[in-house]
Amino acid sequence: MTTGRRAEIKALSGARALPPLMIVFYHFCTFHHYVPAASILGPPITKGYLWVEFFFALSGFVLVRVYASRASEFRRPGAYFSFLKLRLARLYPIHLATLLSILALMGALRAFDPAGYASIYQGPHAPLNTWTTFAANLFLVQAWNIVPDLTWNSVAWFVSVEFLLCLVFPVFLLVSRGGAGKGVVLIAGGIAWLILLAVPSHVGLDITFDNGIFRGMAGFAVGAGMAILHRTAAERMTERLCSAAQMAAVAFLFWALYFSGPDHTPADVWTAAALDSLVLALAFDKGFLARAFAQPALLKLGEWSYSIYMGQMFWLQLARYAEQRQSLSAGVLHWLEPLALLLVCIVWGAVLAIFVEQPANARLRKLFAQRKLTRSA
Repeated sequence: MTTGRRAEIKALSGARALPPLMIVFYHFCTFHHYVPAASILGPPITKGYLWVEFFFALSGFVLVRVYASRASEFRRPGAYFSFLKLRLARLYPIHLATLLSILALMGALRAFDPAGYASIYQGPHAPLNTWTTFAANLFLVQAWNIVPDLTWNSVAWFVSVEFLLCLVFPVFLLVSRGGAGKGVVLIAGGIAWLILLAVPSHVGLDITFDNGIFRGMAGFAVGAGMAILHRTAAERMTERLCSAAQMAAVAFLFWALYFSGPDHTPADVWTAAALDSLVLALAFDKGFLARAFAQPALLKLGEWSYSIYMGQMFWLQLARYAEQRQSLSAGVLHWLEPLALLLVCIVWGAVLAIFVEQPANARLRKLFAQRKLTRSA
């Protein structure tokens, strides 16, 4: 399979910076009851788990955009496995590094505190961090409805779903053929699927280890549909039209966060749809918001975003351990904790990206290319 890439959409690269930062805040602040739901910061933070929808839609958009013109290549022997290897080269090194970091942290904390340490994954009533669940994480199947809870590096449920989406990607590629009408059908179908998931779940769209694969498929379908609309409308979208679309998407997101309804209810679908709309609004790389997200600082954070997201649980678990011994009092100092954690996660994500994610990805891609050349020879 050819590996040529389409031109980068800088607005989307910069927008990738936001989801992991919001998710870090969500995990810390809501779990520690920092933010009253009625406060001005309440809805954006308590609905922070929904930013994963942006990633699912972005994945569907990018992969369909890149491979739509090369769909016939998947018919050739080995092309499908080449695609999977390239995706795993992107996803797996950081997953493995962060999984092993949690294992090392738990071992260190138990050795340091022989009296016992109840982590956010493991306690006396539900010891979920077992070798069985470790194996499920190692093979990226932990979110396939086979384990009873989040385990180990819990945010890696997203990577498990992404791996499954890669396995079924040819199906999405096949149904993504056609014009704008097909794109609208895919988007409507994805949103309808999210509604069917959110209504009976009792937790809205905060669906992870149980039915997270279907949540991911629904978001991926929305992204695939938006890739079709982008392909058909790209030449007609002027700077002014893009700015208008971005203003509408921001207004939609503001309404969804503050006025659509409480978090962890079927109203989550509104926020998910609003986040999805940002992907399409920014995809043309024109308009005021696209220029804002194309700034170098956001582009760099976007480059590190996957590592920031995957590395956060190491520090959240360590913070939980520290809080069993000392906690900041309420007030201004109270907010230093999540802000400091956010900064630490950014620095840690940068370290992981620079020294693990990027070199491992480059090395694996080079190795795959060399093996392909050897087989050809």
